[in-house]
Amino acid sequence: MNIYGQIIFYTLVVTFCLKVVAELLNLKSAAKGLPAEFIGTYDEAAYSTSRDYLAATTRLSLVTSAVDLAVLLLFWFAGGFNLLDQFLRSYGFSPLITGVLYIAILLVIQSVIDLPFSIYRTFVVEEKFGFNKTTPAVFISDLVKTLLLGVLLGTPLLAGVLWFFESAGELAWLWAWGGVTAVTLLLQYIAPTWIMPLFNKFEPLEDGELKRAIMAYAETVHFPLTGVFVLDGSKRSAKANAFFTGFGKRKRIALFDTLIAAHPVHELVAVLAHEIGHFKKKHIVINMVLSLLNLGVIFFLLSIFMNNRALFDAFHIKELSVYGSLIFFSLLYTPVEWMLSVVLQFLSRKHEYEADAYAVTTYPYGTTLADALKKLSRNNLSNLTPHPFYVFLNYSHPPVLQRIERIRERLV
Repeated sequence: MNIYGQIIFYTLVVTFCLKVVAELLNLKSAAKGLPAEFIGTYDEAAYSTSRDYLAATTRLSLVTSAVDLAVLLLFWFAGGFNLLDQFLRSYGFSPLITGVLYIAILLVIQSVIDLPFSIYRTFVVEEKFGFNKTTPAVFISDLVKTLLLGVLLGTPLLAGVLWFFESAGELAWLWAWGGVTAVTLLLQYIAPTWIMPLFNKFEPLEDGELKRAIMAYAETVHFPLTGVFVLDGSKRSAKANAFFTGFGKRKRIALFDTLIAAHPVHELVAVLAHEIGHFKKKHIVINMVLSLLNLGVIFFLLSIFMNNRALFDAFHIKELSVYGSLIFFSLLYTPVEWMLSVVLQFLSRKHEYEADAYAVTTYPYGTTLADALKKLSRNNLSNLTPHPFYVFLNYSHPPVLQRIERIRERLV
């Protein structure tokens, strides 16, 4: 195994070991008693159930990760990458078609491996704890729609990237970056109207006390509220959420129907104020820019490692190719991607604090956000005492107790 193979192998193993350590520390941390802040929101039975849910999801996560790693290493060391490459080359397709098929087959293999775990999580774990509302028909429909979207949107995009690196010379990475950036921005614009409704119904919020309260708040913060929608989240899960999506005239704030059913008006407006805070603080733009810059770095580095003989030797590949370079470089880039994810998670947690602060300072009943967070944590069986190392590696949001403490501090 050459140096590239060693880097990839040890990165895969080390990141898996870190995941195991973090998960076990998280389970141990969850054994603490109920935090005083949640007395009255949780009883002992509900808190015990939340720890059981954490244990069940942790076991499933560890098994899934272990199987994924084992299959990847087995496929690698058994020469699977080369066997698949030679099999497709035997049909005499063009490099572009061969490349699209090669990557598509690898993605299908990954999806088939993960499918049993997805079924188990939905229909066993989530069902056991009262969350699952997904019927087999909806589950299959989601799979089919996702597959069709992947074919209709992903195939042309992948083919375009491969074509640029096949034909555009030294600046291929720049053309590929520009093309993918344009498609990404277009999808962000059309997704709320054309893609997301394929999976959920988005109904405009009906006239009433909640809508009047939302519109009044939006006016006080000079937010051009083009639409607040109710999403039928109860179609798949009893869990609740809210989110902001799109930009320009297509931007939407979506409230899950399960969220509306579980919270009074002031809490719902406080949650929406948090989402508006993300917009006002330009978090969405910042995240998009950072994501696109990272994409540009990836394409630039890919151009440097394009058709690198040593990298192909690490995977026992006989013939060089653009599509092989894309797959193998993505594995080589894993340690960088992992470190970047930790940094971006930290930034995301900072943004959540800022959005909380915006809600508390701009909405007269902003303190009810703390009450909403407590109810959400109870209804979603959230882990109230996650281990700091697990938070450092995985959390895009601060632990709920820390968010509530920050909200309380702003009132002092």
